[in-house]
Amino acid sequence: MTERPHAYLRIADHLRELISSGELAPGAKLPTQRLLAEEHGVSDILIRRALEILRNEGLVESRQGSGTYVRERLPVRRICMDRYLVDAGPQDSPQTSFTHDVGITWSQYRLDKAYRMIGADERLASLFGVPTGTRVLERRFVFYASGNPSQMARSCLLAADAEGTPVANPQNEPWPGGNIGQLRTLGIEVDKITEETATRMPTPEETELLRIAAGVPVFAITRLMYSKKRVVEVADPIVIPGDRAVRVDHIVL
Repeated sequence: MTERPHAYLRIADHLRELISSGELAPGAKLPTQRLLAEEHGVSDILIRRALEILRNEGLVESRQGSGTYVRERLPVRRICMDRYLVDAGPQDSPQTSFTHDVGITWSQYRLDKAYRMIGADERLASLFGVPTGTRVLERRFVFYASGNPSQMARSCLLAADAEGTPVANPQNEPWPGGNIGQLRTLGIEVDKITEETATRMPTPEETELLRIAAGVPVFAITRLMYSKKRVVEVADPIVIPGDRAVRVDHIVL
């Protein structure tokens, strides 16, 4: 069999077009590698290379002993700074900025959580503006929307603010109004929020917990909440799969 150089790129383009057009719908099973090789007149090796490109683009996934499938397309979330107005506003019905962004009800919202007291390392202490070793309540969350893992976060509060209060009890999560609502119960009013967003490839833990496809990067957000110029909450990082969100900024001139 004589094969043209880079024929696998042409095959990947063809399959990508079928997926984009909907001819191969989300969840659809692709033909076997043997059938694809016969259809395109190439070897199995080139088919594997074409499928690897699509896996790295997050378009298909391979299932052990079953075959290759078009990945399901989860809803895309719009991330705006004004989402925190939901947390700061009246809670006529339980919600947070997360439930608002992804468009789910409170009953469709679930959190995995793990709490512990730690001494702030150099980075965390620098973000809080406190000495290294200061006691901090570290909270790790995995956010679920209608059963789908959608976001991870490491959110920290100073022990001096939270220790011995209902905010330090993981059984009280999820909390209407999120961190802003929690801090308000402690007599702390959040009056400023900053976020720094980077993109990077996910860690193995993030890939597993958020079910991230090969080749898909994540948004890694560092958030600081302030009250009267004091940092009262540090989220470092908030992790969101890059194929499930877009960042939206508003600029008024």
